[in-house]
Amino acid sequence: MPFAYWVNNLSPFLVQFGENFGIRYYGVAYLLGFACAWALLHLYHRAGRSSLAANSIADLMTWIILGVLLGGRLGYFLLYQFDALVRDPLVLLRVWEGGMASHGGFVGVMVALWWWASKHDVPLFQISDLVVTTAPVGLLFGRLANFINGELWGKITDVPWAVIFPHSAPPGTRLHLILPRHPSQLYAAALEGALMLAFMQWRFWRSEVVRRQPGRLSGEFLIGYALVRILAEVFREPDAPLFFGISRGMFYSIFLIGAGIVLIVRTRKPVSAGTR
Repeated sequence: MPFAYWVNNLSPFLVQFGENFGIRYYGVAYLLGFACAWALLHLYHRAGRSSLAANSIADLMTWIILGVLLGGRLGYFLLYQFDALVRDPLVLLRVWEGGMASHGGFVGVMVALWWWASKHDVPLFQISDLVVTTAPVGLLFGRLANFINGELWGKITDVPWAVIFPHSAPPGTRLHLILPRHPSQLYAAALEGALMLAFMQWRFWRSEVVRRQPGRLSGEFLIGYALVRILAEVFREPDAPLFFGISRGMFYSIFLIGAGIVLIVRTRKPVSAGTR
């Protein structure tokens, strides 16, 4: 007897004021991610596990937000929709049409952190190690918003928990003709978000890696994220042409692994207890 698959017909709006205007869950996800990152950085300061002054957190968060938004938006078109960018450069400004890339966001944040650390004359990796422990929160909320939006769906499957995504078929397709798919957004939320958050918080609170080996936690995050992203990509329907037979998400993650290995190798010699 066939399964009665759940149909994802959720509204992308938390509050809707017009046909295409309102408060979207995707925007709320970003706000929650930034708010949680701000709260965690303050928690680290109060616990005495951060060299970042409390009055510097708001300024740092401003640059992180800019890095995420600008890097994620530009990265989406450079990495996934370059042809569309060439045809119409103004598409970058039409943010209501969607389009963000996590890999681009990572690059944007690293540039922002480098600039901020240089401006305030603080070691870059002391700051990046703190920031990467907060990043999975934003990834968790973002992937949940992807699911609510019914985008970035998975490959066709017949598992009992498969979901029918109406937008995965051409407009006008009758519902009973739309094939069920993996809810790959939820897989990503669990792996990139919840699992990575648990791992990064465990490493932060249960070790002295941030103080003794600056940069190592950043490297571990890059490798960990890349591995779980590759795993999640196995179930996700590619939304752009493949590179060398693999999805672009997998391909770009290989470079994150390389960068993570470089960071870990350079921190093999621990910093002495009296050195900051």
